[in-house]
Amino acid sequence: MEIALKPPGYSCLFFSQSPPEQVSVFRKMLFGIAQQSGQIGIQSHSLRNDSIILIPMDPLTNPELLSGPLQGKTLHEFEKQYISKEYFLLGTDNFGRDVLSRIIIGLRISLSVGFFAVIISLMIGVFAGAVAGYFGGWTDKLVMWVINVIWSLPSLLLIIAISFALGKGFWQMFIAIGLSMWVEVARVVRGQVLSIKQNEYIEAARALAFSHWRIIRFHILPNIWGPVIVISAANFSTAILMEAGLSFLGLGVAPPAPSLGGMIRESYMGMFFGYPWLSLFPGIIIISIVFSLMLFGRVLKKFL
Repeated sequence: MEIALKPPGYSCLFFSQSPPEQVSVFRKMLFGIAQQSGQIGIQSHSLRNDSIILIPMDPLTNPELLSGPLQGKTLHEFEKQYISKEYFLLGTDNFGRDVLSRIIIGLRISLSVGFFAVIISLMIGVFAGAVAGYFGGWTDKLVMWVINVIWSLPSLLLIIAISFALGKGFWQMFIAIGLSMWVEVARVVRGQVLSIKQNEYIEAARALAFSHWRIIRFHILPNIWGPVIVISAANFSTAILMEAGLSFLGLGVAPPAPSLGGMIRESYMGMFFGYPWLSLFPGIIIISIVFSLMLFGRVLKKFL
């Protein structure tokens, strides 16, 4: 708590009673480092006889209680093993947690939710659209009726209803978002299948007595992936916005797991009380990701 609400660029010294875990750079980037037990923020340290006197940041803590013998180590060896300087590039929140670390973890959650939501929407949408477009008749009418019913409901309200039914959590989040986004994929796939199934090579495949599922799998679906990939890029950005919105409403990933929308929800009042970075940086990250994905979708549309 002594380093709570520090501005971006803040740095301070820490004393750890146990040496930090040694991990590779790759593992550190993916999974981070386990927090050290007994880590104490200090203002300074000094040498007195054979002991190190630590001056804590908390003025109520007695410096003598934090003194530790050198135990045969030189002062430099002791500093290297037990004292480290930590940098908080984006500042700290009201609990003294590193904002940059929480943004990285929240970004990982947002990207995971977007990825799995797109996978679920593709699995359902491609199957429903291909079946409706290929077989037509009552099958097409039934699928289109379901699509129109879901299409008529506001996406956010539908996701909230599914979230209430499944409960709060990481897995429930991307399932709820994926179940609300498949209709767009199904409509695009259906339109493409209706166009492609009139081609002569599809008639030739039917004349050779190929099964319907073989024709759909090997002769139709490979020719419609261009528009599907483009709409998937747009759905990816939509899923990230939906996850951020639900987390802002308190229906997203349960605390203490950080999410970008949850970070904005927890600290948006800081815009009026002198610590705007707590909600400003997560908002910038959300805008940047969505804008980048939309540009990526436009580029794909030109080439596909």
